[in-house]
Amino acid sequence: MAKTFAEKMLALKGGVAGGVVPGQLVTVKADHLLTHDNTAAIIGKISGDLETYGVVDKEFPVIVLDHVIPAVDEKTATNHKKVREFVKRFGIKHFYDCGEGICHQVVMEKGLALPGSLILGSDSHTCSYGALNAFATGVDRTEAASLLLSGETWLKAPESIKVNLTGKLPKMVNAKDLVLQIIGDITADGATYCAVEFHGELDELTMADRMTVANMGVEMGAKIAVFPYDKRTKKYLKHIGIEEDQCNPVWADEGATYRQELDYDLGRLEPVAACPHTVDNVKCVKELGAIVFDQFFIGTCTNGRYQDLKAAAKILKGKKVAAGSRLIVLPASRAEFEVALSEGVIETLSKAGAMILPAGCGPCLGAHQGCLAPGERCLSTANRNFKGRMGCKDAEIYLASPETVAASAIAGKLLDPREL
Repeated sequence: MAKTFAEKMLALKGGVAGGVVPGQLVTVKADHLLTHDNTAAIIGKISGDLETYGVVDKEFPVIVLDHVIPAVDEKTATNHKKVREFVKRFGIKHFYDCGEGICHQVVMEKGLALPGSLILGSDSHTCSYGALNAFATGVDRTEAASLLLSGETWLKAPESIKVNLTGKLPKMVNAKDLVLQIIGDITADGATYCAVEFHGELDELTMADRMTVANMGVEMGAKIAVFPYDKRTKKYLKHIGIEEDQCNPVWADEGATYRQELDYDLGRLEPVAACPHTVDNVKCVKELGAIVFDQFFIGTCTNGRYQDLKAAAKILKGKKVAAGSRLIVLPASRAEFEVALSEGVIETLSKAGAMILPAGCGPCLGAHQGCLAPGERCLSTANRNFKGRMGCKDAEIYLASPETVAASAIAGKLLDPREL
């Protein structure tokens, strides 16, 4: 019987010879567990068990300090110190301290999310690794604590949704516009506990594009969002030092059964924005009018890669951020920042008036730097616009592509980048 990606992966990782079907509970052994600044809280749940049993495998955890970096206060610094002490005591092999980057970008850059692997993480955007053909999903802190001790958990096999893509993205239209359009169409819970597979004409979608799309799978409720292993994947993995024989890609069979199929012609997409206070409140930029913004934000694990920064710099080159507005730029990792720096992209953004932050999460969740004040409005390339997301429940957040944010930053108000 033809199987979907998720059905094949869970059968493989669960050792179920007869295969699995949607709704079936499967005990699986994960390849890695991601945690970040929340590691201190997670290990606090099992301090006694850690003394008795230790960590299941020193290679299993991946710990990245990224949410509030550098430490904003004594409490945060103490939290980071606890994590470093845990790493040293238990000999954790995959630890990345403040400044290395946002956890999801770092996991992919370091070759820890390989095709055919199963990655669990105590962060909802762990689904990002589906860009590299991994089964990747978030778990809560209690589950993460259990995984540190055992390396195993159970998952329910999800139903699957097939998204067929054709055509090529027009100029000034980004993969962010694609994923926002999908979320707007099926709603924020339209793919709840489903595996969303992307099929079709994928050659034009770069790895950065795929990371953007997979990252926001959870914003439509998906358990995972995944792309096939193809020449784009091979090229990226070779770039980071991973050879083909290290990969065990998995993909859906022809004729597999899906709960739903969606078709998108990339060439027909337009710049869109998600309006407050839900990610599925999506409208065409040209229809929204000249909404004035106080702050513009380009970056995060969704759109903080070199490709995104370069696209913004191309628009901002020789121009200035509008008076009365502010622009924040946050690279997804040190590696992405260094490429942007060497190519002159950071200089262009800075000369345009952007403030460059260290690679981390801070402003995205309102934890550190870039918080909004009551009554303010921000146009952001991040993945969430919930009330209070950027530190203030009385502020508004709109989500859009780097191109739309850069063009709008020049105008000080919402602007379709195709108008430049």
